Amino acid sequence: MRLLVSGGGTGGHIYPALALIERLKQVEPDTEVLYVGTTRGLENKIVPDAGIKLETMKMQGFKRSLSLENLKTVYLFLNSVHRAKKIIRDFKPDVVLGTGGYVSGAVLYAAAKHHVPTVIHEQNSVVGITNKFLSRYVDQIAIAFEAARAQFPADKVTMVGNPRAQQVAAQVDSDFSWSTYGLKDDVPTLMIFGGSQGAPKINQTVVDAIPEFNHRQYQVIFATGQKRYDHIKQELADVEIGDNVKVVPYIKDMPAKMPKVAALVSRAGATTIAEVTALGVPTILIPSPYVTANHQVKNAQALVRKNAAVMITEDHLDARTLLVQADKIMENNELRGEMASAAKELGKPDAADHLIKVLHHAIDEHH
Repeated sequence: MRLLVSGGGTGGHIYPALALIERLKQVEPDTEVLYVGTTRGLENKIVPDAGIKLETMKMQGFKRSLSLENLKTVYLFLNSVHRAKKIIRDFKPDVVLGTGGYVSGAVLYAAAKHHVPTVIHEQNSVVGITNKFLSRYVDQIAIAFEAARAQFPADKVTMVGNPRAQQVAAQVDSDFSWSTYGLKDDVPTLMIFGGSQGAPKINQTVVDAIPEFNHRQYQVIFATGQKRYDHIKQELADVEIGDNVKVVPYIKDMPAKMPKVAALVSRAGATTIAEVTALGVPTILIPSPYVTANHQVKNAQALVRKNAAVMITEDHLDARTLLVQADKIMENNELRGEMASAAKELGKPDAADHLIKVLHHAIDEHH
């Protein structure tokens, strides 16, 4: 298969695409892939690091208010459509996949106008502006949350899950040991992680809770986010930190560590939810209030409704509310087991395979 993928800006658009590409190359080794992203997004580093060819173009989002910047946005969009048409003519893809972000808008619009098979993958429960726009033009739409279905033309939609889930599920037999962090393998571990950038409110809450965490029977690993680590270390300079608590800047290779976690405290991004449901990890979700249409709250609610997670909104988050929920889950094996099963029932550990089927379906429709 010759696959052109476009998605950019944030990890949430990029990681599912990379997980799909990895799986596609396993099942169809002669696959050729070209990735089209923006000049400024995270894809500039992540995609080449994964050994995938990358083309970039300059894009920006629309401002909510009427402004001259929006004229520039329209100009950049039209320019990018023109450039995308050339990339498509040169690469001759069998199918084009969009995973979100403004750049995928231009690329998939150009592909659809060129009568190339097109598929979009929507990771969230609330549909992004780009995918809403594209839904009129593309052949197939793949979703990861049932809540997204009603926001699209019904006859194009297939539930597939998030390809990242399959990538994580494949590592369930990980031989990782907590001793690398100076922790024990026979003690339940609570992982606290506010995303790669860290989350100030979560970080502050954990700092306040550490004196209590020191006295728990379970252990805690807390990732501050790389750029916030020094600040948190300063804040903790005069705080005693127990042997059962470890503070680190970042947790590398999350998929290998996740199967060894008893419970997770995290944001409610689409990728995280794909991972915890694929593995069956009980979760305390703290949705980011800084995302469009509050979609992380809706992502979290999908798990809360099935008793697979509990949610603390940021305005209710403090050391006490965090400790109450952490203790409830970490000190009750039975409850953890029930939450784990409920999470697993929501999981789609073969999501990448389902998305590959949708890509083939789009190609077959054109023949």
